[in-house]
Amino acid sequence: MADIKTCTLDYFPENILIDILSYLNIKELVRAGRVCKRWRRLVKDQRLWRAVDLTTWKGITLHFLWILLRQYLGCGLRCLRLRGLLLSARAGKLLSESWLQALASKCPRLRRLSLSNADLRGLRSCSLLPRTLQVLKLHACELPPGFFSQSPPDSGEEGETAASASLNSAEGGKSKPSKGQASAASGITIDTLVLDNVPSFTDQHLQSLSSWEKLTILELRDVIRITAAGVRNCAPKEFVVKSPVGGLSRLRHLEMGNFGRPGSQMQMASLGLGVGWPGLEEVSLGGREVGPGLLCLRRLRDLHRLRLRNCPLSEMQVLRGCRILRGLRQLEFDEVDFQVHRRQPDREAGELVGVEVEEEERGPEREADVEGRGGAGAGGGGVEGGEEGEGQEPVAEPGAPFDETDPVPSIRRALAKLLPQCTLVFTGCKVTMRDD
Repeated sequence: MADIKTCTLDYFPENILIDILSYLNIKELVRAGRVCKRWRRLVKDQRLWRAVDLTTWKGITLHFLWILLRQYLGCGLRCLRLRGLLLSARAGKLLSESWLQALASKCPRLRRLSLSNADLRGLRSCSLLPRTLQVLKLHACELPPGFFSQSPPDSGEEGETAASASLNSAEGGKSKPSKGQASAASGITIDTLVLDNVPSFTDQHLQSLSSWEKLTILELRDVIRITAAGVRNCAPKEFVVKSPVGGLSRLRHLEMGNFGRPGSQMQMASLGLGVGWPGLEEVSLGGREVGPGLLCLRRLRDLHRLRLRNCPLSEMQVLRGCRILRGLRQLEFDEVDFQVHRRQPDREAGELVGVEVEEEERGPEREADVEGRGGAGAGGGGVEGGEEGEGQEPVAEPGAPFDETDPVPSIRRALAKLLPQCTLVFTGCKVTMRDD
């Protein structure tokens, strides 16, 4: 036993040590760099700084961000998450124009930026953000008027030059052009914008997004000052060679959700979809926006995917809202509370057959479908036969176990007849039984 030699971390090769250090958070990683000179060099390896999450680090200040940027962050940074001081007792701003401009010159490969609880009212425009950004997420932030304007501030170039000079002097006078500076003349390249609980976001901010040429995904959650009129004003209105132009013409995915933020007013912004939105392929509605949004889906001719989440729904609401969406390919229910009456499945199935008769001119079959429940010889095979042969649904008994992937079989069977090419997905849904 005395001949066995003990091994320490010094015996590990550097690539193994870097893999071990990758499991540490940013605060522990910075502390690990104080162990010795070798570890200080390893900690600065850019493989450890591809995704930086500072949201769990309490007490972070702008001074520390400058230290982090000058000593650790570099060309390896891809994703950055920051939490501001908006809800802190100290208050104050976390980001400055000079720091953002230095970030753009030092980290030319930054693609994703997530800010939470940040006071951005000290910034004049989002043009100060790195031009390489593709995804921008804002949670519980405060915005100034005109923040999303495409035109950069007048002193932007001077500020960027000063920030780059300060950063280069701190690095020993090294200076070379970066990709961020080379693309300074180009427009905003953000293609995904997520706004969650941003009370200062208004219709004017939404209108200014029309100048973003790359924006294809827009998610609005608990943005209480957006109105239906503001949404209508951003919809494409003109056509040139069968292509929508004007407004958010390049938008392909739109999410709108109002989940009852305290003090919020129900704006029903999803009613703005009723004007039609050429090119919009995916729509996600949540909370209070589901009911109004279902009334307007028939105007979305290019809709292929629909997601409904965190809301109560009845079977007839779903059928009336989706029966005309012949181009729908996927319908997803996420944490939906289905309101089912004890005698509702038979009655609504009869109404559904009436709707289908009017649309597909199946006059002779309507009476047979309504009165012939219990038979298994319907033309739809297993779909219609299962609906008519099983008069008692699995959800008829309160508290009875049911298949989470198919909580309301009558909806699945009815939609299978209306939308045969549509795939249904149920995630975390539940069923609430109610008396007639």
